Amino acid sequence: MLRALLSCVLVFGFSVAAQAEPKLQVVPDASSGVYESGKDATWTILLMDGDKPLSGKVAYSVRKGGLTEISSGTVELEDGKAKVVAKRDDPGTLLLSAKIKPEGAAKELTALGGAAYEPAKIRASTIPPADFDEFWKAKIAELDAVPMNVQLEKVDVGDPKVEYFKITMDNIRGAKIYGQLAKPAGKSALPGLLQVQWAGVYPMDRNWVIGPARNGWLALNISAHDLPIDQPAEFYQAKAGKELNDYPGIGNEDRDTSYFLRMFLSCRRAVDYLAQHPDWNKQALVVQGGSQGGYQALVTAGLHPAVTALAANVPAGCDHTGKQAGRSPGWPNWAGRTWQGKSEAKMLAAAPYFDAMNFATRIKCPALVGLGLVDTVCPPEGIFATCNQIQSEKKVIIMPQADHGGDHKAYYQAYGPFLEAQKKVAQQ
Repeated sequence: MLRALLSCVLVFGFSVAAQAEPKLQVVPDASSGVYESGKDATWTILLMDGDKPLSGKVAYSVRKGGLTEISSGTVELEDGKAKVVAKRDDPGTLLLSAKIKPEGAAKELTALGGAAYEPAKIRASTIPPADFDEFWKAKIAELDAVPMNVQLEKVDVGDPKVEYFKITMDNIRGAKIYGQLAKPAGKSALPGLLQVQWAGVYPMDRNWVIGPARNGWLALNISAHDLPIDQPAEFYQAKAGKELNDYPGIGNEDRDTSYFLRMFLSCRRAVDYLAQHPDWNKQALVVQGGSQGGYQALVTAGLHPAVTALAANVPAGCDHTGKQAGRSPGWPNWAGRTWQGKSEAKMLAAAPYFDAMNFATRIKCPALVGLGLVDTVCPPEGIFATCNQIQSEKKVIIMPQADHGGDHKAYYQAYGPFLEAQKKVAQQ
């Protein structure tokens, strides 16, 4: 019996190995991914099938700012390796795309390489609108005219050390804010943590606030949508397929109708709530998120003076006018939705009022920002430009080989100590 079982395991193992796809990688010569203007960036392209190097021709393209092609061609692999060299003479980024379909492979393989040239000197694609502050002052006044109307529903989560609540609040124009709140049971004088959500339409996990509460935080987590947080999966799938299908484009031709107006004011109100909570320590109030959540974190820190620190990983919403400056704009590609029959001119007119880059000029608190040099969803050049608008203390974590959803270990290694540092500042 044991021999038969071992035979099955060995056969299965050989079968998996036989079906494994070759792997294409791109490795930069500078481990940091950062270069001086005018210096060559050299990427090594590797194609391996396990330990076996493969041959063939790799097609490549190099684009400035992830948008404008500056070179392309093919390179021949020798012993599974080939090199591509490119450079910039000005601050900005480069993105290498390498493609090959190995002989006998089922599909084409793609790998990316990135480089950042003098990232601290990358400039904004445009300046904020002259009435940017006036516009947001009026919207905040609209929000303030709506009573908060906080509704808390306590839920037993099976841990006597944590108090957990579902929370709703009123927003502008009849909308609701849904979220969850947790804190250490019986504790007060707590640092505040607002967590905002990445893109999509989905339920919320209680552990997103229970974990921070166990670590001593008054933790509030809000949905990006006017939706209850704990419905069956089918509920969110239906919403995503109908009224919230492509929600980033809803109303995006007009600054007064954009879907993000209500979302950003939800963040503003969430900070208002934490700032008046009797268990807040009145010292530390951190907002954090990734992707769309990073977008909201940057906006919230620029929109509310009570925020004392922000953390944003691979933030979206940076550089809506990037295309006009010759670089790829970040998600949601605000002004690029011309396939929907919309006016590019109108989208471009509304976009600057919702660009994280313009809110960044108003940020006055410490900031931690992570970015990937091969991120094509939230391209790094626009994030660098956004970070350069922040005049307060900041730390930018560059992940040279990270894309949008890949290995972000370097950011999270910095994030934990960053949060702890905010707690210590409050305790001093």
